[in-house]
Amino acid sequence: MEEKKNRRKFIGEAIKALVVSAIAIPTVATAKEKSKTVKMLTADGKLVEVDESVLNKASRKKANNKDIMNWIKAKS
Repeated sequence: MEEKKNRRKFIGEAIKALVVSAIAIPTVATAKEKSKTVKMLTADGKLVEVDESVLNKASRKKANNKDIMNWIKAKS
């Protein structure tokens, strides 16, 4: 009789764990989707998506024409 109670308790706990994990997984996926990303080109011409929060922390120094021309010449 005691064995049946333990088995029922174990099955009940397993079902609770499955329900909690089934609820938690979509919540985590939705949180990741809410982060805003920006599409940018890398130095080698590949398109990547960068999280906007990373861009806000980065320095805002812009490249001037001379820097761009030197970069193009170095790539050729």
